[in-house]
Amino acid sequence: MISWIPYELHTHTVNSDGSLTVLEMARKALELGFKGFALTDHNTISGQLEIPYVMKEIGINIIYGMEWTTFYGHMVALGIHEYVDWRDKSIYDIQKGIYEIHKMGGIAGAAHPYRIGSPMCTGCYWQFDIKDWSKVDYLEVWSEVYPQLNPTNYRSFRLWTDLLNKGHKITAVSGRDWHGDDRNKGIAVTYIGLEEGIDHEKCTLDAIKKGHVTVTLGPIMVLNAKFNSKEYIMGDSINLDDSMDKIEIDVSIDYTSREYMWKIDSEEIRIVFNSNKGNVLEVKVPYGEESVRTMVDVNELMWIRAELYGSMYGKNAMLAFTNPIYLSRVEKNLL
Repeated sequence: MISWIPYELHTHTVNSDGSLTVLEMARKALELGFKGFALTDHNTISGQLEIPYVMKEIGINIIYGMEWTTFYGHMVALGIHEYVDWRDKSIYDIQKGIYEIHKMGGIAGAAHPYRIGSPMCTGCYWQFDIKDWSKVDYLEVWSEVYPQLNPTNYRSFRLWTDLLNKGHKITAVSGRDWHGDDRNKGIAVTYIGLEEGIDHEKCTLDAIKKGHVTVTLGPIMVLNAKFNSKEYIMGDSINLDDSMDKIEIDVSIDYTSREYMWKIDSEEIRIVFNSNKGNVLEVKVPYGEESVRTMVDVNELMWIRAELYGSMYGKNAMLAFTNPIYLSRVEKNLL
């Protein structure tokens, strides 16, 4: 059985330019309802020395990591336990760095790709020439608090959609880029799907890479599909034969997780099913509805995801989105 574990995947402590120690960050993360976070200080892994003690003391999962903070973009490396140098990588050969991260068993993600760069934030704007996006494991499409209202995140979300339309299976996550401030509203959470009772680093990284991820400012939204008596979740691929026109899609919504940290204003919410063909279906449901099941026409679809819209803190916007379920066609004589 899959459990959905709330993580913050982008943090900074006093080991770089944050205001909290690793121990203080862990305590604060627990107060905010997280069960894990990634330690991603700028260009240093010095804080990793504290991780074993903090995890034992606080009872929270911490992913080892680092944020490459370069002149051409910021890239988050998760799951690395040794330093990976970025200074010999130019704007044209970031692939070498990604290779080194993968060689260490880590995964690589592009952080806040459209954030304003110099002179406001040197190197924050992504300029690296990615020759093969299939090597990038994930994309931070929501960044900072109230990410649904940030125009730079609109562009990141559009980049992700364009990559999906080109056939790349790249996972979308949120990353607060948390430096330890006390803001506790408008926080997006990345929920990672893990087998019940299993939450160690390798399994968590594998789940992110596979796309077993859903992102939300409030309730957890999970997308499932059923085909030939088999269940599929976000990140999975379904091979359809040419005779299949529709599949059963189910969206489940959990309003209880971290419910003390958010509040939806609207009495009605909208679930939009988005795909490479644009929006294929929209369903309006009363707030509190826990499940929506429908049939979706899958002709010419390469992928499908769910997006949740409603009002929070007086602003109507997207409140949650899932990663896609991928679809492909297989000729009957090859089945």
